[in-house]
Amino acid sequence: MAEAEATAARLAQLEADNARLRRLLDEAGTSDGLRHGMRDTLAMLRAVLRQSAETAENVDGYATHLEGRLDAIARVRVAADIFGEVSLHTLISDELMIHLVREGEQAALEGPTVRLRPKAAQLAALAVHELCSNAVEHGAFGLSKGGVDVSWAVTGGVSQAPGDLTLIWKESGGTGVREPARRGFGMQVLTEMLGYELSAAVALAFEPDGLRCTIRFPLVPRIGRLVEDDHADEPGEPG
Repeated sequence: MAEAEATAARLAQLEADNARLRRLLDEAGTSDGLRHGMRDTLAMLRAVLRQSAETAENVDGYATHLEGRLDAIARVRVAADIFGEVSLHTLISDELMIHLVREGEQAALEGPTVRLRPKAAQLAALAVHELCSNAVEHGAFGLSKGGVDVSWAVTGGVSQAPGDLTLIWKESGGTGVREPARRGFGMQVLTEMLGYELSAAVALAFEPDGLRCTIRFPLVPRIGRLVEDDHADEPGEPG
């Protein structure tokens, strides 16, 4: 009971802080683009805080997992270029490194250059963070021979129309994973938040060698873009 009351008090304070920050942004005359981006980030933080509290089994678990999720969002802000976009490869590689998984050793990454808009990048970072955390606690990263192959491709686009981005996370070297009996925050991110915010379709397969997760969403301008020329750094107009 005391834990529930403490969590409720934290959420109430955070909601009050969010409201105060929104007022300060308005009063400061911040540019529309920056204000919109900050509001998106605040909304994301609020969702993470609330859902982390709702799915936590105890206060210690809440604090530990919450810190990791907030750090994942913060890394997106740091990795963003002057247009606010983030390289998908960088986003995944950074998250793996935080979990002490190095590309070329336990991880193999392959895919074209894709840059994600801020909100989509934050959601993608959360999804990758949850996949990494699950692999450490229950999957391939908890074993010396375990690893992951992450690949992505953009398909289905015609002429100037955007295609779909399909990302596959495939663990190997595991001893078998089972579908969790309880839907935690990670499952909510993968099966609910990505679908709602990015119109993503997510398929999870709990295989003998480890988890296989396939994420597919339309790569429309508001979400991101395929960079066919690595030297091209001008973003398209957001939708």
